This record gives sequence, structure tokens and C-alpha cells, in this order.
Amino acid sequence: MDENLLKRLEVAVVRLESLSGGSQPQTVASASSEPSIVAFDDLIAEYVGKVSAAAEKIGGHVKDITNVVSDAFRVQKELLVEIKRTQKPDAGGMAEFLKPLNEKLTEAHMKAGSHSGFSNHLKSTAESLTALAWIAYTGKDCGMSMPIGHVEECWQSAEFYSNKVLVEYKNKDSNHVEWAKALKELYVPGLRDYVKSHYPLGPVWSATGVTVTAPSKSSKPGAPAAPNLPSSSFASSSSSSSSSSSKQGMAAVFQEISSKPVTAGLKKVTNDMKTKNRTDRGGFVSSGVKEVNKSVPSGAKVGPPKLELVMGRKWVVEYQIGVKNLCIDECDPKQTVYIFGCKDSVLQIKGKVNNITVDKCTKMGVVFTDVVAAFEIVNCSSIEVQCQGAAPTISIDNTAGCQLYLSKDSLGSSITTSKASEVNVMVPSEDPNADLVEHALPHQYIHTHQDGQFVTTPVSHSGGVSECRDYVPKTNSYTESKPGCLTSNNAQKTDSDLGNKAKCLTVNNAPKTDANMEIKTRCLTVNNAQKTNSDTGKKNKTDCLTVNEAQKTDTGMGSKTNCVTTDMSLYYMAALLCIIFAMVVAFMLSS
Repeated sequence: MDENLLKRLEVAVVRLESLSGGSQPQTVASASSEPSIVAFDDLIAEYVGKVSAAAEKIGGHVKDITNVVSDAFRVQKELLVEIKRTQKPDAGGMAEFLKPLNEKLTEAHMKAGSHSGFSNHLKSTAESLTALAWIAYTGKDCGMSMPIGHVEECWQSAEFYSNKVLVEYKNKDSNHVEWAKALKELYVPGLRDYVKSHYPLGPVWSATGVTVTAPSKSSKPGAPAAPNLPSSSFASSSSSSSSSSSKQGMAAVFQEISSKPVTAGLKKVTNDMKTKNRTDRGGFVSSGVKEVNKSVPSGAKVGPPKLELVMGRKWVVEYQIGVKNLCIDECDPKQTVYIFGCKDSVLQIKGKVNNITVDKCTKMGVVFTDVVAAFEIVNCSSIEVQCQGAAPTISIDNTAGCQLYLSKDSLGSSITTSKASEVNVMVPSEDPNADLVEHALPHQYIHTHQDGQFVTTPVSHSGGVSECRDYVPKTNSYTESKPGCLTSNNAQKTDSDLGNKAKCLTVNNAPKTDANMEIKTRCLTVNNAQKTNSDTGKKNKTDCLTVNEAQKTDTGMGSKTNCVTTDMSLYYMAALLCIIFAMVVAFMLSS
């Protein structure tokens, strides 16, 4: 019974060995003919071939990076075939398995980083090629999106640069437009539909295939080998440490810490290492450092100087410092000019442009001919602008110090200011031989509430309108006179007061002589004259009261007489009407 069982086991083992030995070449052949692999071949032939054909027409760097795309797709086909006969690897094995594909992706990104006139072509190709990493998806916990979502996300990242290619070469070269459209079709819908049809949940690994493991880390050549420790000492130390850890635990750790001095591992600080004794570090700041801090403000970011035309529509002038001969010759009415971060420079724009903007510039001079839309100054200081032609609108915002020179053609310009100070406008004079006429634009205003709304008027610094009042002594009334000055109430005094005061002081301080008696007489005479004037005032007052009383009496009697006359006429009319009515009634009765 046992012999028969052994024979049967031997036969089964031989059969299994024969099956395992002849199955490998059949697996490779069958994997290449599976529908998923055949579909990937069709993808390469249709879409990759279309991109390569368009790149052949362009040539140069575009052709080189397109060849990298073709090689990467061929490498992925080989990996898809290998997946059919390979077990699912771990993280280290996955990196080793995808190493050929990673090399192609790295090569594409290296080419995209090179300086070339086709930077948008190269960046769009490198960004989109990362879509081939969908093959590394192993599940929800792998940190990647699903294969379909991964392909779409990678193309959305690359589409930014692809759209730039379409905009730049839309009306210039159709070959570049054809290449950009073919690149998009390669991934969407090409690769996306392929993954959706065959690998929606990621690649399917073999259950009984070859195992891929990460290569073992060997020591670097030329590195010194680790010293060999004696086995006896190693054994003794390990046994002692294990026994101590098992018996004492954390107590042994604290005992070892407490047995060593606290400052055993610290370095000794000598006298020459102390800050007070070091000669390379002083307690003062040199004048040279202060000058550098004044010339370069802290936190200021200055980029490389630029004077270039971007995408054929926008002239960019940035970070020009101390350049007096900047010039833009070839202009187009559809182009705009943007000036940013320039200092102590002069720019001349020859020709008509759509818009000019000066932003964050200091001591900058701009000379331009014509502007279609507007000339804008924002966040600047000490700016000089000269318009040689026409400018419909000039806007000055948050600017301190602006000299604006206008020509005869630009006198009809609309100037808008906001948070702007020290704005002066120079306009040509009526006399062609005379100098320019300077006008200062106000930046201070007065707001007054009139008729239910606020009225705003600029502040005038040429002098204000005031009021002058004459003071009459010994009264509380003021007489308004000519405007233009405001006289103090106590400042103006009559000649009689001053004379009286002087005479009274003379009388009080001088000795008693006959001359003094004469002066006293004059004082009494003046006082009597004032009393007489006051009596005259009383008489005038009495006359006024008499007239008022007379007016009141006349008015009262007249109104009273008028009222009586009116009442009597009403009675007569009423009696007459009664008589007429009685006569009519009697006539009717008699008839």
C-alpha cells in the first residue's frame, strides 16, 4: 500500500515539473496576444504615431522630447506584459519594477528644464508623460488617484502649457497647433479610454508568477570595513546587558545616567572663545554697513531687468535701475506697456499703443506719443511724464510727486487723481515763444453741507475771505463794513477816546500849574461835550418813540373806522334785499 502511494506521488511530481518547465514561454507568448496588449499596440500606432508625425515637421527640441514619449509608451507595454507573469511586489519591489519607466520620465523632465524657445512644448510633454504612472496603482491606500482619474489630472496639469502653444501659434504656424492637438488626443481620450476599458481598477498581477524584490544594499566600494569585534567580548557584553535589562529595567538606565557627571559631554569654553574677548565681533556697527542699509531697503525684492514683448501683446519693462536710454520702437495699437519696479530711468515709447501702466516706480521718466485707452500711474513717487500726442485719459493713483507735460493735442485729456499729491501739469502757452504754463492740481478739499447735500470745493492757498467790523465805543452794536479783513473789537478806538486818555494821564502825572488847570478845563469841556451828545441821543430816542406812538395811533384808528364802515354797508344791503323779496311776494299774491 505504501509503495503504490509513493509511486503515485512521484508521477504527480514529474508531471508538475514538466508543466512548470514548459509554461513560461507559453505565458510570454500568450501575454503578448491578449486583448489588453493588442489594444495598447493600437494606441501606440494611432495616437503616438500622430504626435511623432507632427513633431517631425517641427524638428529640434520638440522632436527630441516626442521621441522620449514614444520610448516611454514602449517601455510601458513591456511592463504590462511582465505584469501578466509577475506577482504583486511590495513597495521596494515596485520601485525596482518601474525603474525603466522612471528613467524615461526623468529624462523628459530634464529636457523640459533646458532653456529653449519651445519651453511650453517641452513642459506640456513632461507634465503629461507622468500619466503613465497609473501602472503603479495598487489600491486605495497607495496615495494615488484611480487610474482614470490619474490620467485626467496629469493632462489638466499639462493643458496649461498646451493652451499657450495653441494661442501663440494659432495664426503663425499650423504645425505647432497640429502637434498640440495630437498630444491632447494621445491622453484624452486615447490613454484614458484604454485604461477605462482594460484596467479601471489598476493592473492585474499574477498569483503564481515571478517575485520581484528590491536589490540588497551592498557597501560602497572603497569604504572602510567595520572592525571585527571579538566574539567573546560581544557575547559577554550582550549577556550582561540582557541580564541587567531583564532584572533592573529602567532603574539601570537612571543609575547609569546618575553615575556620569552632567557636564561630561560638554566642551570647555576658553577665554579667547568668549564674545567679549573676540576681535572679529565688535560692539559697534561700521559706517559702511549703515550706508548699505540705506541704499538697499530691507525686504526689497529686485528681480532681473526685463525689456521684452510677451506673447506679442504686452511690453514688459521691469527692474530697470539707472538706465536713461530705454526705448520701444516697434509698437502696435493693440499692444500694452507695463512698467514695474524701475528707478532713476527714462523710457521712450515711439508709436501708438493701447494702454500704458507705470507701477511702483521711483524717479522714472516716460515719454510717449499716443495712447488709445489710458495712461495710468499707480503707487509711484517722483514721476515725470511727457505726452507728445493724444491721450484720452490720464489716471494718477496713490502717487507722491508727478510732473505731467501735455502737448496741444492732449489738452482735452481727462485727468483723474486719487490719493495723489504734488501733481503739477505743464501746458503750452498761447505764445509759442513763451515757456510752459504750470498748473498745480489740488489735493486738499473742503466739504460743506448745503441744501441737503455735501458740496466739495478745493482749498485755495492764495488767501481767504474774511470780515471787517468797526467797533463803536460805549455801545454793544457793530457796524459791518467792507469785507477783506477782520478788525479786533478792542483794537479800533476813536480819536476822542485816545485824546481823552492822553489828556487825563497828563493831568494825573503833571504838577499842579496853570497849564494843568487849562488842561483840566479842556477835559471838562470834552466831558460836557460827550454829555451833550448823549443828551442828543436821548432826544433822538424820544423822537423815535413819539413817531412810533403816532404811527400806532393812526393805524389803530384807521383800521377801527374801516371795520365800522364795512358793518353798516352790510346792514343796508340786507334791508334792501328784504324789501325786494316782500314786494315780489305781494305781487304774486295779488295776481
